[in-house]
Amino acid sequence: MIDTDHIIKRLENGRKLIIVHGNADMDALGSAYALKCAFPNADIMAPSGLDRVAKMVAEKLEIPVLDDAEPKDYDLTVVVDTSSPDLFQREGFAVPDDTLVIDHHAPTGKWDGKDYHCDPDRTSCAEIIYSIIKAAGKTPDRTAGLAILGGMLTDGGHFQFADHQCLKTFAEIMEVCDIPMDEAMLLVRAPMNMSERQAALKAAGRSRFERVGDMLVAVSFSTSYEAAACRALLAAGADVAFIGSQREDQFRVSGRATQEMVRRGVKLDEMMGELSGETFTDGGGHGGAAGITGTGDAEAMCHMCLQKTMERFRRIKAEMDSQS
Repeated sequence: MIDTDHIIKRLENGRKLIIVHGNADMDALGSAYALKCAFPNADIMAPSGLDRVAKMVAEKLEIPVLDDAEPKDYDLTVVVDTSSPDLFQREGFAVPDDTLVIDHHAPTGKWDGKDYHCDPDRTSCAEIIYSIIKAAGKTPDRTAGLAILGGMLTDGGHFQFADHQCLKTFAEIMEVCDIPMDEAMLLVRAPMNMSERQAALKAAGRSRFERVGDMLVAVSFSTSYEAAACRALLAAGADVAFIGSQREDQFRVSGRATQEMVRRGVKLDEMMGELSGETFTDGGGHGGAAGITGTGDAEAMCHMCLQKTMERFRRIKAEMDSQS
């Protein structure tokens, strides 16, 4: 639950360090920047950098982001859009016990003992941040409004995963901050570069798939741009896709599902959460987009993701057959 009054009281005073997850996306950056603008005397830290879109937007909007900082040098540490401290992706990095955590992913239990506030029903963390700013009687300036809209657009799959609440909030910010739709869309539009295109094509070429009824799940491997490779498999016809990557003894698996599969009951965040509990790794995300990281073998983990998806497909098919 989100205790807005409590959060506002903690944010109103002192020097703040706002931390985002490793390879931080636009939702994380937009949430952090909007908080920094609304509650000044704050720095943003990305312990393991920004992803391609977030880095592009940070340059466009001239958002300062620190590579490193010491939480002990600040009065309050705030973590946004991060379902687990493991996602900082920096060995040995820890946050204080009184850290304020604001998130929208399915709870993982990894923030137990912290001042944790989560609303998993929100499409993006940026929506939660806007509600906090609004409850504090503040109005985001135009740049902060753009950053919030950017976070909502990217985490909402450019409205593919948006609900009525997300759309209403988006329209309100457009009106309050006088931002036209084309400007918001252009902010986060980043054409695929050559390396990304090559990675997606290679992953598609080495993919394998399984089928249950009219549902297809595909698995492949890549050394980079896992999300782009997942999107390529979905575009090629898969309903659910998993891309694994191996870096020495560390693996990462990214998963994507079409919104139709999410409606049928394939929830990747729940699946990754179950797997992380079974394998002592770290997983989570959203129904249609999730990931899992840890020490182990990427191929074995992709196989586990494939098997769990197939189990879910069989249950869905059985339910559909019983209703026909």
